[in-house]
Amino acid sequence: MPAAGHDWLLPLYDPLLRWVGREQRMKRPLIDQASIHPGHRVLDIGCGTGSLTVLLKQVHPEADVRGLDPDPKALAIARRKSEKAGVSVEFDRGFSDELPYPDASFDRVFSSLMFHHLSRDEKLATLSDVRRVLRPGGSLHLLDFGRPGEGMHGLLARLIHRAEHMEDNLEGRIPAFMGEVGLKDPEEISHRNTIFGSISYYRAGEPQA
Repeated sequence: MPAAGHDWLLPLYDPLLRWVGREQRMKRPLIDQASIHPGHRVLDIGCGTGSLTVLLKQVHPEADVRGLDPDPKALAIARRKSEKAGVSVEFDRGFSDELPYPDASFDRVFSSLMFHHLSRDEKLATLSDVRRVLRPGGSLHLLDFGRPGEGMHGLLARLIHRAEHMEDNLEGRIPAFMGEVGLKDPEEISHRNTIFGSISYYRAGEPQA
């Protein structure tokens, strides 16, 4: 699926995120909760135009950072973005539920505003494959829509995100899905309201060997 849901929206994707959520302020807590160390291998799945991937490398230049997305047009933007930022990031084409990496390849896996695009089966398959590529003691850090708040924020969330794929997010099932595939201690770390609904920060770990 294209990063903005439709190819024609792709050029508007980054400006929209900056306008809606002050993108760096929204994504920096996701990075901070991960406790990345020098030498860690880090994967950003569904990286789209690469904003989080590039930010990860800027904040942790001594980590090995890689982005994955199925959309070649988004990846082309991501590569230009990393070149402009002067950071060395690898971008691969592939799907989150069929990760093209060996077992135990990464210390940290990230996902930002991608998960709600997936069907329930795709969500579970993605989480299962994330567990496979995590090293012992590694962790998943996921930012996506969560339970809608009250008032206008909740109303807009329900009006805009009535698609079947959003149901599990709005019902707060993401931590349960994480636990179902065997990820350790899944939890919602925090959340914040945006004009398009509540954004939740999730974390789950890969059990130690």
